[in-house]
Amino acid sequence: MKNSKEYSKKINSLYRSLKRKHQKITQTQHEQVIDALVCAIICEKMSEKETEAALKRFNEYFVDMNDLRVSRAEEIIEMLGGNTPVTTSIATTITRILRSIFNQYHKVSLEGLKKTGKRPARQALEKLDGISRFITDYCMLTSLQSHAIPLNEKMIEYLKENDLVEPEADEQQIAGFLTKQIPAKNGYEFFSLLRHESEAFKSKKKKKIKTAIKESKSKTDTKTKKTTAKKKKKK
Repeated sequence: MKNSKEYSKKINSLYRSLKRKHQKITQTQHEQVIDALVCAIICEKMSEKETEAALKRFNEYFVDMNDLRVSRAEEIIEMLGGNTPVTTSIATTITRILRSIFNQYHKVSLEGLKKTGKRPARQALEKLDGISRFITDYCMLTSLQSHAIPLNEKMIEYLKENDLVEPEADEQQIAGFLTKQIPAKNGYEFFSLLRHESEAFKSKKKKKIKTAIKESKSKTDTKTKKTTAKKKKKK
């Protein structure tokens, strides 16, 4: 990454600041890799609170992961909180990945990955149909004891808009950079703090876009009123 020394100082400063700002983080550890995977699929696109609520409903409604695999999309969407583009996308991803696991291993389980090395485990996850880097990194971090920092869109947006990473860097470059700055023992804490902060962050770019749309609509309405007024005068 360009200007890595400069960004390294900023990231370490951010980490110290977030630790002072928030309460101590309790690390989430998934005993079953498949549990980490489903959690990751949901929390990549939903907030911490939404994810927690959805997982609770999942545990109460679905018998097991195989039941989840063969469930209708409508059922999964309902357990996610209702029909929206986000929940539809999550439901599609869940069934797609679980089916990929079943087709490859003839069961809905990834426990065999614990018996391989970390690199083979990552490679096996990356081969699953529909999996993202966030999901892979989350599984590696919370279930396979590997050094990784999962990044979703909001987290990347937060880092870029606050000039904490190179603006042109992609997800892979940013994740690689962060793992070099944050020790493995602090990986989950940094991920959790950054995720929490990014969810509370209001994007300046989105504000500008909303303002521009509002101004454009206002101009259009004004123009329409003037045109209508002229037509009435002619009559």
